[in-house]
Amino acid sequence: MALKMKITYATMSADNEELQSAFDEAFEKVKSSMLGVEVPMFIDGEKVYASEKSIAYSPIDTRIHLCTAQKGTKEHARTAVDAAKRAAKGWAATPWQERVSIMRRIADTISDNSLELSAIMVMEVGKNRLEALGEVEETADLLRYYADAMEKNGGYIRELGKLSDSETNMSVLKPFGVWVVISPFNFPMALSGAPICAALITGNTVVFKGSSTTLYTGWKTAELFAEAGLPDGVFNYVSGPGRTVGQELQDNPDIAGWTFTGSYDVGMQVARNALAGRYPRPAIIEMGGKNPTIVSRNADLDKAATGVARSAFGLDGQKCSACSRVF
Repeated sequence: MALKMKITYATMSADNEELQSAFDEAFEKVKSSMLGVEVPMFIDGEKVYASEKSIAYSPIDTRIHLCTAQKGTKEHARTAVDAAKRAAKGWAATPWQERVSIMRRIADTISDNSLELSAIMVMEVGKNRLEALGEVEETADLLRYYADAMEKNGGYIRELGKLSDSETNMSVLKPFGVWVVISPFNFPMALSGAPICAALITGNTVVFKGSSTTLYTGWKTAELFAEAGLPDGVFNYVSGPGRTVGQELQDNPDIAGWTFTGSYDVGMQVARNALAGRYPRPAIIEMGGKNPTIVSRNADLDKAATGVARSAFGLDGQKCSACSRVF
C-alpha cells in the first residue's frame, strides 16, 4: 500500500489522520495475513533453506510469531561469497545506466509498499509508527540519491586534463568486487538497503547479512533486491549466528570490502581483518556516535527540551543518532 503524501522524518505528524488511518489498515493486514511465515536465504539466484531454524517473535508481544528464518552456516556464507565472486565480472561490465534503472525500480517498490514494511518494522523492532515510516521512506530516498549521483556524474567516467594532444587521460570508476553488508537491528532497512544499493550501483556484487534480531525485516529488505531481476549471484542474502556466518564474512579472502554498522568490538575486528591480508581492503565502519545538541540563547526552550528528550530517549536511545550531550 502506498501513501499519497511525501513522507520524511520532518513532515510526519501524530495528528495526521490520513496517515494514521492508512497505517492502521496496513498494520491489521500484516497481523492477519503476513505473520508466521518461513523466510529463506537467497544465494546465487535461489531461495535456500537450512536444516536449523530461528524463530522471530515480536518484542511488543512475545506471543506473536513474526517469522521462521534460516539459521545459516559457515558453508552457506562461503557459498554466497563464491556466487558473488563468479558474478562479479559480468555485473561490473553491465552499463551503469542499467544498474541505475534497477535501483530506481527497487526504490519505487519500497515506496509502493511503505506502510506494510513499516508495520512489520514496528512489530519487530518496537519503533513507533512515525519512526518506522520515516526509515522506510528514507531507504527509498537513499536509493534514489545514489541513482541520481551516478547519473549526474555520468557513471563517474570523465576525461581529465592532458599535457599534450598526443595523450588521453581518463578517470574511470571501477568496482572492488565482492562487497559484504552487515546491518544493525535499530535501522534494519535504511542501514542495509542504502549500502547494498551503493555497492550494486557501482558495479560490485553483494553478500548481505542482517541482524539476528530483525530477521523478518532483514528478509523483506533482501526480497526487494532478490526480486529485482538481478543476474544470479549479484545479490545474496544469508542469515545466521555472527560466530559462524558473520565470522566467515569477515575471514573469507575473496571479500573485497565491507560496510558494517554495529558494535564497537565487532567493528574493530572487521577493521583489523581489512588490514590483515596481503593488501589492505576498504571497510566502511559505523559503531555509534556521541551526538551533541547545542541550545543557543535565542532558542525556544520548550521546543529544545522536547527535541532533546525525543532524540535521547526515542527507541530507548538505542541508535547512533541519539542525542547524548547537551551544551
